[in-house]
Amino acid sequence: MFGDRLPITIEPYKLARDAGVIEGDVSLEKCHRVLDALVSSEGHCHVRLEFDIDPQKIRFVRGQLKGLFQVPCQRCMQAMSFEVDSEFLLAIAASDEAAANLPKQYEPLIVEDEKLELLPVIEDEILLTLPIASYHDKGDCSVTSEMLVSGEEDEAQPETKPENPFSVLEQLKGKR
Repeated sequence: MFGDRLPITIEPYKLARDAGVIEGDVSLEKCHRVLDALVSSEGHCHVRLEFDIDPQKIRFVRGQLKGLFQVPCQRCMQAMSFEVDSEFLLAIAASDEAAANLPKQYEPLIVEDEKLELLPVIEDEILLTLPIASYHDKGDCSVTSEMLVSGEEDEAQPETKPENPFSVLEQLKGKR
């Protein structure tokens, strides 16, 4: 266990062999790819990663993310709280070919050499847990459903028949 601070790089093959556990907090300010989806960079995400080897000799990482993020409401564009409590299961693979042969319960984690930068993996998992579109509950949002209506409907227009592009030919045919 590494304590409250997560390491920048890890050796996942060694951690899996030793059944290692990494646990700590990541400041959202460091998660640059995640910041575009958030309203605020304040806060942190608690991460727990358990490394091991399954009976099929597949090295894997069982991970858990917990945090409270401020995402934009798509109705009013104001900040709203979104709680993340997600789990994931990654299999460590040396190549795309090895990843293609993994059992279905695993998502691949490609590690081509012995070391792996940890922050991009955490950012990927956070991005996968964030909602595509988020909305306040109707009572909590500053935009009401009446505000979303575009006004009174225009009076019904009489239906006009589109002009036939061949009408000129019809007129020419009639002159013979």
